Amino acid sequence: MIKDFLIINFIGSENKIGLKVNNNFYIHDFDQNTDKDQLIPSILNMIKKYKVNLGKNFSIMVNSGPGSFSSTRISLAVAKGIKISKKINLFGYKNKDLGHFNLANIELLIKKKLVQKNLIKPIYLS
Repeated sequence: MIKDFLIINFIGSENKIGLKVNNNFYIHDFDQNTDKDQLIPSILNMIKKYKVNLGKNFSIMVNSGPGSFSSTRISLAVAKGIKISKKINLFGYKNKDLGHFNLANIELLIKKKLVQKNLIKPIYLS
């Protein structure tokens, strides 16, 4: 069961990251003109600010598209890097399955088992 997690929704439009830790949920919205280089510092800032322990009971969920090629690849690479370095669980989900980015919809996504382990076949917009 996924309890504490980082969710990356960085596919080129309405980019957000969310962090659920100790039954609290925090969202960071990116401006439309945000440089893709801001994804990693934003994740690190959230992890530091909320004192997150990236251990075996922590998971990452990442949007696998459809979306912008570069944004989707960057978010997948960042999630995979965190997974490898911290040995945590990694899941992917499709944009159409989430709907509005809020905790209720994310928990519904998890409950309906619409997250996939063993990543990921990204879907790109052409």
